[in-house]
Amino acid sequence: MGLIHIELFATLDLVGQAPGGPDEDPVGFPFGGWQAPLLDPVAGAQVGEAHEGTDALLLGRRTYDIFAAFWPHQEGGQDDGIAALFNGVPKYVASRGRPDLSWAGSTLLGPDLAASVREIRDRHEHVKVVGSLHLVQTLLREKLFDRLDLWLHPIVLGVGKKVFDGGAVPTNLTLLAPPAAGPKGTVYLRYGLAEGTPATGDMSAPDRGAGG
Repeated sequence: MGLIHIELFATLDLVGQAPGGPDEDPVGFPFGGWQAPLLDPVAGAQVGEAHEGTDALLLGRRTYDIFAAFWPHQEGGQDDGIAALFNGVPKYVASRGRPDLSWAGSTLLGPDLAASVREIRDRHEHVKVVGSLHLVQTLLREKLFDRLDLWLHPIVLGVGKKVFDGGAVPTNLTLLAPPAAGPKGTVYLRYGLAEGTPATGDMSAPDRGAGG
């Protein structure tokens, strides 16, 4: 069984909407492209490393349309490595409509999204989910993911679609690697899905080691 690996870029108030550009998801959102001023070589290297081994993409409709209009034209440029990867692997698209799947290797998923994702997981070793906030809510709700990579950027927007926006259920995660920070303040957190649900406790318990 392969891994479902979610990759998300978020602000400190966990807005994940339209990080890449003003036209990405503009309706009612004035901050499209908020990530661009915060990019740095460290973050770029982390993103590149996070894609290593990817053998399939799982995308929501809006993210697919953005990628399909961009990545087929980027091979040979500064993003050649990721372009070649994205253009070469199978792309699976979650949509209630009938999108134009002209990007080579694209397949529309069936109406039972959870079942379709489980089939993809059995077919591939490393399935990457990028952006696709509506799709991510289903994956979170069904616990259909194995890794969650979260890039936290040092800004607060106060408006926009959130990373955990209606799909979150009580879930334990484990930190897979020490947090990494870039020179502009972006922090990279890599989590893995863990068993069970969050526990509760009493902070006054004697084993808390309050000191004093």
